[in-house]
Amino acid sequence: MKKSVRKSINLQKQTTKMDFNTAFEQMKKIKKNQNLSDETIVFYESVKKSFTKFWAGDNFCDNIKQDTVENYIHHLKSKNPPISSVTINTYLRGLRAILYFFMEQGYTQEFKISLIKEDKTVKETYTDAELNVLMKKPNVKECDFSEYRNWVLSNYLLATGNRLSTVCNIKIGDIDFQNNEILLTKVKNRRQHIIPLSPKLSKILIDYLQFRKGEKSDYLFCNRYGEQLNKSAITSAIKRYNRKRGVDKTSIHLYRHTFAKKWILNGGDIFRLQSILGHSSIDIVKEYVAMFGSDLKNNFDKFNPLDNLKGTNINGKTGIKMIK
Repeated sequence: MKKSVRKSINLQKQTTKMDFNTAFEQMKKIKKNQNLSDETIVFYESVKKSFTKFWAGDNFCDNIKQDTVENYIHHLKSKNPPISSVTINTYLRGLRAILYFFMEQGYTQEFKISLIKEDKTVKETYTDAELNVLMKKPNVKECDFSEYRNWVLSNYLLATGNRLSTVCNIKIGDIDFQNNEILLTKVKNRRQHIIPLSPKLSKILIDYLQFRKGEKSDYLFCNRYGEQLNKSAITSAIKRYNRKRGVDKTSIHLYRHTFAKKWILNGGDIFRLQSILGHSSIDIVKEYVAMFGSDLKNNFDKFNPLDNLKGTNINGKTGIKMIK
């Protein structure tokens, strides 16, 4: 009896011949037409630069296979100094977006691109001692506008957890002092949303605007000439401000981590934290809960259900007889 033989049928779509560089430029044009942010385009360009150092950009896209990506991952892992798993996944997310676009256009055969397992580490934040130094108000009669503005900016970052790109684009009119709200118009997911304005920050901003002045259409944080501070200028300003006060940490993003940490340790729920930080997925916010390590041990007995259960006494006699 003859055995039946099944012939495999190739259901893969026919690909269009196009080299990586040309396909990438085509993607950029389409994504810009779709109003993708300039920051995301710059990110894709950095990913393309990294990938084409490993895989020549004049190669045809239909030569990119599953093992091409696996070899690229090995290439990143073998770099000296080593690249963290988090950074590798950042590259992979960008490359995945690029190659999935190629697949949709028929430049590359379809295959799945998975991220690698990340080594989770506790994210750095500002300590209470550092915050006390950074939040101490300067003498407005003696300091210049830049130092005073940097103090206001530091308070704003701690009170909101906003991303740098958001802070750059806050305008005076976005601050609603009557309803204690801040309208965020420049956010990562391109969806404007409103966050609460804390009473303390409200007072700080009201006083600041007495010096800053300006119209509602003007940017909240400006240079001494009233012009908008871009990301580079704010980064440099905070770096100088922190070091002048003896704080070695100068990262603006640490304020975002610090805001999340303080929010959770002070009893705030992660659903409101997700809304305030502007994350599209609750899974991203859950990482903040997991990243604080030993800090979550503070007052553990105060909140632990066993320690708060009434009527228990572990020091008295149990009344249980031991069997001899």
